Amino acid sequence: MSTLKVNAISNVAGTGSPNITEQAKAWVNFNGTGTVAIRADFNVTSITDNGTGKYTVNFTTALADANYVVNFGVGGGGLGLNASFVGGVLTTTQYGTASNKTTTALQFTTGDYTAALRDLGEIYVTIFR
Repeated sequence: MSTLKVNAISNVAGTGSPNITEQAKAWVNFNGTGTVAIRADFNVTSITDNGTGKYTVNFTTALADANYVVNFGVGGGGLGLNASFVGGVLTTTQYGTASNKTTTALQFTTGDYTAALRDLGEIYVTIFR
């Protein structure tokens, strides 16, 4: 068996990342309570707090289009171990086009098990395209 160990992978020209479509295009781990603060990120320039349980993730480099996949992880709502939380992409109409999902930003909400919007202490968002 062989082992491949590298510190970096580059494209053929040596000018950037290789063209691998199965990689995350952006991700962020942030505190969504009080003053919103990014803990760690990739391709995220900032987070905007739009009110209770409403956020915008702003991308450093625009994505090719808005046909990306969003994966959420949330927690830390202070409701106890039996509580459940959810994150969701904002849309303009029920079952409508996600017009708040653009190449430069993603607007989304977080809430608790009662469907009430809620600020959460742990919010994780990953974008794949």
